[in-house]
Amino acid sequence: MFLALPAAVLLALLPGTASAYPNPGTVTGSTVVHDPTMIRTSAGRYLLYATGGGISYRTSTDRTAFSAGSDAFGSRPSWWSTYSSVPEAWAPDISYHGGKYLMYYSVSSFGSNTSAIGLAGSTTGLPGSWSDYGIVYTSSGSSDYNAIDPNLFVNDDGKWWLSFGSWWTGIKMIQIDPSTGKQLSSNTTRYSLASRPTGTKAVEAPYIVKRNGYYYLFASYDVCCSGTSSTYKVKVGRATSVTGPYYDANGVSMLNNGGTAVLESHGSVIGPGGQSIMNDSDGDLIVYHYYDGNDGGTPKLGINLLSWSTGWPVAY
Repeated sequence: MFLALPAAVLLALLPGTASAYPNPGTVTGSTVVHDPTMIRTSAGRYLLYATGGGISYRTSTDRTAFSAGSDAFGSRPSWWSTYSSVPEAWAPDISYHGGKYLMYYSVSSFGSNTSAIGLAGSTTGLPGSWSDYGIVYTSSGSSDYNAIDPNLFVNDDGKWWLSFGSWWTGIKMIQIDPSTGKQLSSNTTRYSLASRPTGTKAVEAPYIVKRNGYYYLFASYDVCCSGTSSTYKVKVGRATSVTGPYYDANGVSMLNNGGTAVLESHGSVIGPGGQSIMNDSDGDLIVYHYYDGNDGGTPKLGINLLSWSTGWPVAY
């Protein structure tokens, strides 16, 4: 299918030109979210889960009007209280494999790396239907990584991989056993994918996709969660192997502060990040939150399409 791109996108794709980042597409209704992940069911219904509570939920039939529903977990798993005094879950990641919806998520407290990644499954993906499968991976105060912000990637060869990480020494990856959804016992390597060894350690929220023979690692850089003072932004690198090394468009390694910008603050759209990538009928989407400068820095849902025509993702 030929997709006609807006003139602003065509300009951004031309070498040597620059264009402002796009505003989020129009969404209405219950759009106050943080770290959104979204999937479309076979019936065409969009299911969106996000940080907070027992994992907060939104739904839409047209990708524009969103309504709120009950949390994923009506009763929060008892083990959460070990990692969060609230307790609540953050940064879910929803996918569909083998006739079942899977959701990885994290439990922690702000600024701490005493954290855990959990896993749940459901045959419908709807609130109240999730069965918790317990802890997948943890970190502690003595770890040099932080076990939050998980993302499952299933490779063409059938191997499963989970990327995760926030601050400390950056983005990590482990191999997952498809039969359990937990770490593969025959490969306990913890791979490093992205870090910021000098200056701020602020890189988190990985998301991996494969397009045109390359693996692309999206991540959120700089400071989240400060409303209109947030400096969050989305950057990307690519690799020929899922475990890296990942490089940006200038050839700088993501293990050495590299990353090509996909979305940054512009106008009233402040600190876009916490992103996930979703393939829909009209192309790839980047789904994220931003802080609305016209609404006191309230976190709002952002959705944009992505073009890959340059070999790098461009939001429009």
